[in-house]
Amino acid sequence: MRAPLGHAAGAVDWERARAVSYDAAGTLGAEAVPLAAASGRVTAQPITAEQDIPHYASSAMDGWVIAGESPWELEARTGAMVPRTARPIVTGGLIPERADAVLRSEHGRRVGGVLEPENGRHAPSRGTDIRPAGEEARAGDVVIARGTVLNPAHLAVAAACARDLLLVTEQPRVQLLLSGDEIDDVGVPVAGRVRDSFGPALPALLGQLGGRVVASSRIPDRLDVTIGALQEQTDCELIITTGGTGASSADHLRAALRHLRAEILIPGLTSRPGGPALLARLPDGRLLAGLPGNPLAALLGLLVLAAPALAGWSGRALPALTDVIAARAIPGDLSGTRLVPYANVDGGVVPSRWVGSGMMRGLADSAGIVAVSPRGLEAGGHGVALRLPWMTC
Repeated sequence: MRAPLGHAAGAVDWERARAVSYDAAGTLGAEAVPLAAASGRVTAQPITAEQDIPHYASSAMDGWVIAGESPWELEARTGAMVPRTARPIVTGGLIPERADAVLRSEHGRRVGGVLEPENGRHAPSRGTDIRPAGEEARAGDVVIARGTVLNPAHLAVAAACARDLLLVTEQPRVQLLLSGDEIDDVGVPVAGRVRDSFGPALPALLGQLGGRVVASSRIPDRLDVTIGALQEQTDCELIITTGGTGASSADHLRAALRHLRAEILIPGLTSRPGGPALLARLPDGRLLAGLPGNPLAALLGLLVLAAPALAGWSGRALPALTDVIAARAIPGDLSGTRLVPYANVDGGVVPSRWVGSGMMRGLADSAGIVAVSPRGLEAGGHGVALRLPWMTC
């Protein structure tokens, strides 16, 4: 059967492509990193408490630690307390042996060397405003599970657990090969030339997806140069190319892959933009995600073909899809599924005005990507959406 107009032979649905990409990723090792460098990394083993948290009974308030009934004689000595005595204490201060409670500073009154409850208050009951040892965790408890993407709060927990280094999954390494003879890196381009959108954006996006760019270069639109660049033994798990995925005289990636006898895992997508994107495995085992040259098409191709593999390598789950409701009707396209940047309006999604394959403005302002089938999405209808990695809520 012939491929639909504009689709590469064997092109697959975008959801199926995500699964293929995720399964294509191998297993990486682990490395120990300092706490300060662990945010965003994935735990390779459970993190346990080295000691009780807190590891001593402490005051939850500023005030006085008291023993026995009021009034209390104020004292400055250390060691175990005796009944009817009190000592000043600050938040986090060590609770002495035989202490009963903490009287908050605003609830006590000093009369000479004696402390009394303020305005006829009763003395606090036993244990009031004392944080007991082990209240949050006991030594040996698992406090952060394996496979957790670490955030700053996790790092604070790990520090409280007396951890200095954390064992995390190694980051998948990425090489960028940016093609194009008409690209300017700086300045205002003249007619016929364009500014480089990928150089500034891809390393940041790949970092959010768990990858680490180890090499980046620009190559001209020539078959021999493309073959040579792919043959170079860059130490990486993934190569990402931009441009050259089509069938014009300036597109050489597919011919280069045939020359190198690469295994084509996904020859193209049935969705638009990003249909010409492809996924291949080179003979040496490296994966290659070939992205179209248009910016929106390229980034959508990356989210479908590269993001799942990066998640697999780094020990993350396949990025989840979400259910959304259309705030108003979104027309379809008989040529195939459209991946449309959208905004959230009044509890529903509204498509961006800028959805052309060369437009980035719509994606920059969007909350996610909704898949719109050829029959469209009616107002109030449910659709499947992919969240963007830089969206935190």
